[in-house]
This record gives sequence, structure tokens and C-alpha cells, in this order.
Amino acid sequence: MKILVYSAKDFEIPFLRRANILHLDLDFTDKSLSYHTASLSKGYDCVSVFTNDDVSTHVLRELKLFGVKYIAARSAGYDNIDIREAESMDMHVANVPEYSPYAVAEHAVALMLALNRKIVIANEQVHDHNFTLSNLVGFDLNKKIVGLIGTGRIGGIMARIMHGFGCELLAYDINPSEELAKKYNVRFCSLNEVCLRSDIISIHTPLNNLTRHMLNDNLFSIMKKGVMIINTARGAVVRTSDLLKYLNNGIIGAYGADVYENERGIFFFDHSAKGIEDTMLKHLLAKRNVLITPHQAFATYEALVNIAETTFYNILEWSAGTTPENELTHKSSAIAYAK
Repeated sequence: MKILVYSAKDFEIPFLRRANILHLDLDFTDKSLSYHTASLSKGYDCVSVFTNDDVSTHVLRELKLFGVKYIAARSAGYDNIDIREAESMDMHVANVPEYSPYAVAEHAVALMLALNRKIVIANEQVHDHNFTLSNLVGFDLNKKIVGLIGTGRIGGIMARIMHGFGCELLAYDINPSEELAKKYNVRFCSLNEVCLRSDIISIHTPLNNLTRHMLNDNLFSIMKKGVMIINTARGAVVRTSDLLKYLNNGIIGAYGADVYENERGIFFFDHSAKGIEDTMLKHLLAKRNVLITPHQAFATYEALVNIAETTFYNILEWSAGTTPENELTHKSSAIAYAK
């Protein structure tokens, strides 16, 4: 089997090479998969893709034309892949359903603490030899109300961490967890109540037709003044134009995110020479109460090992003529899980 890895990053290539235990024919390109780059797949049986690759209907048709039969996603999320179309063309798709939920949950906490305790601002000030504290006052997390939107693998770990801080936990999920309710006193309630009562809201939900722009003007308008929002799920769960409005009027006191709804073509690339043209992202980056990281929450040693090994487990199963347990085709009703 010949494999082409799209969107290959220098830091992940060694992990993928080590996971290729049968020494299958493996090539890499740093180019993202799109309609214009699909031709690179000519002669390959399998392509591996990441979250910002375009695996929509028209791209899948190009891949099929060039002979691709298998698509191995190096992520849990697959909202960028048209599963039904792949299935209709008898193409096989598999993902990495769990690589390290700890990595993402811990990154969410890092964003929360950095925003609350003004770590970035403090670091800038002391490097300018300014050791005053006037701009650096935060608050205790203890006894604060933390609202979790989504309590799957990552949200569940987030619940455990925030319970350790002594927070009161509210949560919204279409499948409430009795285990989280018992272990960490998580109270499941409506999305409206989570938004109405929480001091901090952390998003851990999938991106699908039901959650796209879930957090918008309607919900921002009922939030506590000064609420902090953390998003390590998918950028498009938040309507950025509405978010900016409520950052400007002070209702949202702080926003930390590892994702952005228009991140494709921006994140994972160095734009330092020419800058970016995305106006909304520029406005976000200009705000002192906003902290954006470039989709790095997954990037821990443990996660990279698991991603590489699971990706090659899927490929080796296909190579042997069997179906990996992570296959997504023939499961068209499945929800595209967040990272």
C-alpha cells in the first residue's frame, strides 16, 4: 500500500515514521489537501489528512479519480470529511477517536489560568522592567461556577480538574453522565442555564449541524457580565462576529481559544513575513483579554505517539483486508467529534 500524508508537520513526521512498522511506502507533503492539491495523490492507495484539510465532496471525487481508496484522518474530529460521499464511492475512512483527552483539557486549563492571572501581560511588563501589579489582579477559581458545554472524554477530564480547584460545575450535554454527576458533583442542566449562571464557560462539544454557531448573540446576551469563555473544541461552535460584539461591550470579560472558525489556511503556517488578512482574527488578536493559540492543544508527546500508532493501525488493517474498529464509513449517522 502506498500512502501520502497531507499537511505533514515537521514535529509529527518522526512519530509517523516510527509507527510505520511494516515499512509501507510512505511519503509526506506539507501541502494541505484541497481540490487543487488532490492530484498529488495520483498513484497512492491511501491519503492521511488532518483537521484543516478539505475532504469535501468535490475533493473526494478527485481523490477517487486518482485511485485513492482509503482516507486515514490523524484526528478525532472529521467534520471536514464528507463521510456519506466517501461511503457512496466505496472509499474507506477512519479516524483516531482518542489520542490524549488530557492534552486538550490541560490546555484549556492553561488558557483559563493565563487569562485569569494575566500571565502574558505580566511577562511583557517584567521584560520591560515594570514590576507593578495594577493590571494583574485576577480571581480565585475556588467556588466559581464553571459551565461545561460537552462532557465527553475531554469534557469529563475538564470536570475532574475543575472539581479539584473547588469549582461548582454545571454542564450541558445531550447525554448527561451519571458518573460525572456522582464523582464530581456535576449538575446537568439546559444550555441556557449554563450560559446564564456560569463565571467561566469551557467548550468541549463536537462540531456538527446542531452545534455550528451554537454560541451566538442569543446566548452571549444572557451571560454574566465579565464571563470567561474557553474554546478548545472547534472554532465554528462560536459565531466570531457576535463574540467580538460582546467582547467590545464588556459582557465577555475574557476569551481563550485554541481554534478559530476561519483557521484553515492560517493556522499551522508562518505568516510573520506578510501578516494575515482575516479582519475578525486581527480584531481578536488586538485585544488584551483574548488569548489565542494556534491549534496546539493536541501537541504533546503522548498524543503524537497515539495519533501515529492509531493512524497506522487503521492503515495496516486495511492493508490486511480487514476493517479497523475506527472506520467511519457505513456509519453515516455518526457525529463528527471534536478534537
